[in-house]
Amino acid sequence: MKFSSNDFKNSYVNKTYTNEAYNSHSIENINVFVKKTYQLLAGSLIAGAVGAYVGMGFVSNMINPVTGGLTFTYWGAVILEFILLFGLFAAKDKTPLNLVLLFAFTFMTGFTLAPTLAVFVARNMGYVIGEAFGLTAVAFGALTIFAMNTKKDFTTMGKMLFITLIVLIVASIANIFLHLPMLQLIIASVGAVLFSMFILFDTQNIIRGNVSSEIEAAVALYLDFLNLFISLLQILGFLNNEE
Repeated sequence: MKFSSNDFKNSYVNKTYTNEAYNSHSIENINVFVKKTYQLLAGSLIAGAVGAYVGMGFVSNMINPVTGGLTFTYWGAVILEFILLFGLFAAKDKTPLNLVLLFAFTFMTGFTLAPTLAVFVARNMGYVIGEAFGLTAVAFGALTIFAMNTKKDFTTMGKMLFITLIVLIVASIANIFLHLPMLQLIIASVGAVLFSMFILFDTQNIIRGNVSSEIEAAVALYLDFLNLFISLLQILGFLNNEE
């Protein structure tokens, strides 16, 4: 497995949510809460896309041209990404600082994803990026509608999803050293299913008022979307790789 920003995205989607841990919102405010959440999600996706676009211009600084490894510039960006995430959750109720940190963080997730995207472009597989994004958008929309209308309760799946996530992270780290393409395909496939379930889980918690702030809700959905995109990108990349 080639080390990529996916390993970091997986590691910080630490969702140990339980219903008891949430602060419920009043029924009168829940519609406004949901509307603001998805507005922030839309803004976050735009910020992430801008970050990826900007990051493509710095790929030569993030990838060593001789060894093909990641440079200190990349690792510095990743560290900044973590700092912004932790700062965001610490200041999630402090407006407008929380908005600044939200868009700064999502910008950096796109920036650190740029080396992965650049690999596809360099292999004349840029179309795979578009396909993966399209599939992610369709899946996210369909899962959101399903979660909002089904009578099945997905909010009780937190522990199972978290355990699966930990196993996935361990497998991803192991494959950094093993470099097994088939194992990476399995990891990506499990990841696609896992983050699809996270979309159902997070969406139902949001519409039921089980999340403490719009910022927290938007970040959860953004990371679900991002990780699903990365998983589908890896799967499609594997299936379209002619090497």
